Amino acid sequence: MYLEPPPCWSKLFRLALVQLHVSKIKADNLGRAQKIVKEAAGQGAKVVVLPECFNSPYGTGFFAEYAEKIPGESTQVLSEAAKECGVYLVGGSIPEEDGGKLYNTCSIFGPDGKLLVKHRKIHLFDVDVPGKIRFQESETLSPGNSLSMFETPFCKVGVGICYDIRFAELAQIYAKKGCQLLVYPGAFNMTTGPAHWELLQRGRAVDNQVYVAAASPARDESASYVAWGHSSVVSPWGEVIAKAGPEESVVYADIDLQYLADMRQQIPITTQRRNDLYSVNSVQEG
Repeated sequence: MYLEPPPCWSKLFRLALVQLHVSKIKADNLGRAQKIVKEAAGQGAKVVVLPECFNSPYGTGFFAEYAEKIPGESTQVLSEAAKECGVYLVGGSIPEEDGGKLYNTCSIFGPDGKLLVKHRKIHLFDVDVPGKIRFQESETLSPGNSLSMFETPFCKVGVGICYDIRFAELAQIYAKKGCQLLVYPGAFNMTTGPAHWELLQRGRAVDNQVYVAAASPARDESASYVAWGHSSVVSPWGEVIAKAGPEESVVYADIDLQYLADMRQQIPITTQRRNDLYSVNSVQEG
C-alpha cells in the first residue's frame, strides 16, 4: 500500500541543492554553507540540501580529525541557518563521533531550527576497482542501522547518503511509506561519477515514481578525493530537470507534486505490483 499525502498539502515547492566547495578549513566551510543557504532561501527555496561531508574533506584520513558530537559546532550552524531562513535544511553529512564510533551522518532541521531526524549512512562505501579507485569507509566508519524520513508541509522526504543510492530496496521502502522526494547528499568520484551518478538517480526516480535529488561537493582537482560534482534533480518521469556542472553552484528545481500524482495515475505501477508474488519490506525502523 502506498500512502498519499493529505489533499490540503501544497502541490508545488522549490528545492535547492548547494554544490559547495569544501576546503580543509572547517570554519570556512561552515560560513560559506550558511551564506549560500541564505541565498537559496532568498530565491524561494523551501527545502535546501547540502552535500556529503560538507564541513570536511572526504577521506578516511580526515574523518576522525573533523568528527563532532551531535549536537555540536556544525549542527549548531545548521540549526541557526534553518531557523534564520525558515527552510527545511538537509545538512549534507558530517563525520559524527558517538560512543567511540564514527559515522557519516546527515542531520535535518526544520524551519524552527529543531532537529527532525538524523540519518547515519547505512551502506558504507567499500569498493575496489583495479587501476581506478579503492576506498574503504569501513576502515574508520560504522554503518547506521535505521531508515530516515521526515515530514514537510509539501511532502514526505526519504534520506540516504551517497552509496545508499545504489540499493534500490531502500528507495522502494521510502516510496512505499509515502515519500515523494528522495534526497541523497553524495560524493561520487571521477570513476563512478560519469558512469553511474545520473543513471542511479534516474533509476530510483523511474522505479518509484518519485523526485530524486543528489547534492555533491564541487569538484576540487587538488583534493585527495576528487568529487564528480553535477548535483542534480530528477523527475518521476526520469528526466533530469536541474543539473550543475563541476564548480560551486546552487541548483534549483520546482517540485510539482500534482505532476507526480498525474504520472502515477497514467502509469499506475503502484497498484499493479504483484504483492502476492513478491515484496520488499523493512526489518528495522528508525
